[in-house]
Amino acid sequence: MTAPQVTISDDYTGDVGDQSGAHRLTLPSATITKMSVGPMDNNVYLVTCSRTGEQLVIDAANDADRILGLLEASPGHLSAILTTHQHFDHWQALAAVATATRAPTAAGRIDAPEIPVAADRLVDDGDVVEVGELRLHAIHLVGHTPGSIALALEVDGATHLFTGDCLFPGGVGKTWEAGDFERLLDDVSTKLFDRYGDETKVHPGHGLDTTLGAERPHLGEWRERGW
Repeated sequence: MTAPQVTISDDYTGDVGDQSGAHRLTLPSATITKMSVGPMDNNVYLVTCSRTGEQLVIDAANDADRILGLLEASPGHLSAILTTHQHFDHWQALAAVATATRAPTAAGRIDAPEIPVAADRLVDDGDVVEVGELRLHAIHLVGHTPGSIALALEVDGATHLFTGDCLFPGGVGKTWEAGDFERLLDDVSTKLFDRYGDETKVHPGHGLDTTLGAERPHLGEWRERGW
């Protein structure tokens, strides 16, 4: 597979929906690079430890050639690929990227059996995913799927949440079965909003970034509307 050249902008806005390239947020200890792929505009994140060069891909969602191009444009060593949840639009490039890079794969223990690439690591609530000197804490959120995993990266005095499809600007992720919306909103409220401050950055599985502070005033509104 020939990887196309991927342009990375260091003017990070998080708005990559036109799929023209990637945006890189550079921090003293880490970089977070975001790219949108596929017909559902899935966000792929590449987290790199600045000190060691170790890297983590979060959701090899689609367009394997572009993900490999992103890796080529981002010097380092890919140490793992984590899939946030079982829905097909989040793993369509997983097999190809894992084969090309030989990087081990990880997924939440409950959702992993529904992902067609066997996970080398099963992740549980509270586990730590190490990427060089970075530590990302796994948060199990129930409702969008039974075993969705969000990751919290606390680095350089700030917290970055990679929420998959569990939290977006304007609400929580879609649910289907009776009671799942309430379970998801309860988990998001207690495990994210009650735990982290307003300045916490939210990097979702689709669309724009947000902060917990921007969304917190609307929690009651979300519960009242029921979605």
